[in-house]
Amino acid sequence: MRETFIKTLVKEARNNKKIFLIVGDLGYSVVESFANEFPDRFLNIGVAEQNMMGVAAGIASEGYHVFVYSIANFPTFRCAEQIRNDIDYHKYPVTIVSVGGGLVYGALGYSHHAIQDYALMRSMPNILIAAPGDNMEVEGCVKYLLKNPQPSYLRIGKLEHKNYHLKIPKVEPGKWLNIFKKNNDISKKIFLTTGAVINTAHTIINKNKKYSNFKIMSMPLWSQKSKKIQFKNIKKFNQIVTLEDHLEDGGFGSWLLESVQEKKLTDRISIKAFKSDICGHVGSQSTLNNIGWDL
Repeated sequence: MRETFIKTLVKEARNNKKIFLIVGDLGYSVVESFANEFPDRFLNIGVAEQNMMGVAAGIASEGYHVFVYSIANFPTFRCAEQIRNDIDYHKYPVTIVSVGGGLVYGALGYSHHAIQDYALMRSMPNILIAAPGDNMEVEGCVKYLLKNPQPSYLRIGKLEHKNYHLKIPKVEPGKWLNIFKKNNDISKKIFLTTGAVINTAHTIINKNKKYSNFKIMSMPLWSQKSKKIQFKNIKKFNQIVTLEDHLEDGGFGSWLLESVQEKKLTDRISIKAFKSDICGHVGSQSTLNNIGWDL
């Protein structure tokens, strides 16, 4: 996903001179293509994430769309106050790019586990979360964010992911996307995913007869503001299982439940997310996923 992100950003930057990229001394072997082609629109701030967000806000205030790139929790929790006060409050077009959502960096320990980032970022009233499920959704999200400049959080996987769309999808906040699969397209039972967990949903459907007639849909863009449109989506289905690589508390499934808590549709929704006892475990992504998810 990170390769797709940087390729898309380079391509867009050739026609958009207001795209700026900042890194916190991370991302090398990935960001060089942008840095070499646009050296006047690239900064390595160093290991100083709080300062990095302040600089990003300042550059954005001059009319640039700034992408701030780092891994896991470093561009979120480490500089939450600057995101809240400098970016979200002023509604500056800064896209915070977090590489390695979930337990991608599982072997590096709890400091690198991005399993509470949705909870933090969705509490910001102006930030749009972009959590693409495959490489095509990455490109769709980047293009949407550039056409609609605003505070945003782009959460992507470290590696390239299998494509589940036949073409780059048209993404919009709160919109549910159909995932291409040879199953029952009229099914009233679905897995609704956000982030790089579409393959996990396929695995569950293929291995568990209980879910054999479920279809898969993805929601890559969501925020506080897109809660209000979820009612019309939810009422179309009899059973919705949300899937995310994040703790259940404060996550995507909780967000969806909140959107209809006053409309008596919560009984249609169940959540598959990481349990809190995953915190503190160290291991490969696959090992930790098996511990964290009760699939």
